[in-house]
Amino acid sequence: MSPRVEHEVARGEPFDIEIDGQPIKAYPGETVAAILIVNRIALARTDAADRITRGYYCGMGVCWECAVRIDGRSVVRACKEPAVKGLKVETCLDVGDL
Repeated sequence: MSPRVEHEVARGEPFDIEIDGQPIKAYPGETVAAILIVNRIALARTDAADRITRGYYCGMGVCWECAVRIDGRSVVRACKEPAVKGLKVETCLDVGDL
């Protein structure tokens, strides 16, 4: 069962984005981070200094913990990026990409 609120909510038509090669349903107005969280997709970025696995933290674009690659652009904050049809997201960033 999806943790999204489905009843009595007016939404636009869903569309697919690609996350780590898998099609995932998204709705207009959602950020990439919201889609990752609702689908329980963990980030796999590691810290360059001490190789600690990072994850979601502030959710408002301050901390950069949700950095992902979107359509080939590295170090994009998932919490600030609106989802659009056909978007390609990679959650595992190598420290060399940062």
